[in-house]
Amino acid sequence: MVVINFLSSLHKSTSRNYVKRVVEHDKAECALVAKQWGEEYWDGDRKYGYGGYSYDGRWRPVATALIDHYNIKSYHKILDVGCGKGHLLFELKEVLSDTTIAGIDISEYGIFNAKREVRSNLKVGNCTQLPYLDNSFDFVYSLNTFHNLKIFDLREAIKEIERVSRGKAYICVESYRNETEKVNLLYWQLTCNSFYSVDEWEWIIADCGYTGDIGFIFFE
Repeated sequence: MVVINFLSSLHKSTSRNYVKRVVEHDKAECALVAKQWGEEYWDGDRKYGYGGYSYDGRWRPVATALIDHYNIKSYHKILDVGCGKGHLLFELKEVLSDTTIAGIDISEYGIFNAKREVRSNLKVGNCTQLPYLDNSFDFVYSLNTFHNLKIFDLREAIKEIERVSRGKAYICVESYRNETEKVNLLYWQLTCNSFYSVDEWEWIIADCGYTGDIGFIFFE
């Protein structure tokens, strides 16, 4: 398992007031709304989630980095687990026009409002039971999704990625390296169920038999 943080620059480009997130609103109520994964989470008030999730091209550098690092070819099949509105899949398809893409997400709203060009390649579903055959994809990734799972679902989802992948896989989750980052994560998150330090994540993922790579997002 190799640790690679493809999303660091993207994550750091967003400014955050951690304390304001906690004291300005009823955070428990905001979390309940966010976990419905509906319009409020994606395109509603910032207190419920993204505060508007529209395409702006920011995922192109990530797509390029993934293609370069994993030597993805135009004839490969790619799966995004927790694809949201499919922006990264769109960028991957733009760079490698002949590649076969697929995405799955628990949010009906996210899929229905996904990037038009890739919407037909996406489906609503649960990452604990991927509707694909064993070894179906040359590259499987999941970004900012698995920390939303409880431990029993997390184990199943990791095993599912391992099952449908032909060997190349990447998972990125929120984590912390110290008490400051731990508190900031607790203040900022709305949907997390798995709060683990880096070494805990590495242990859990290895214990599930995962052989791909992993990345982390830190709230510094």
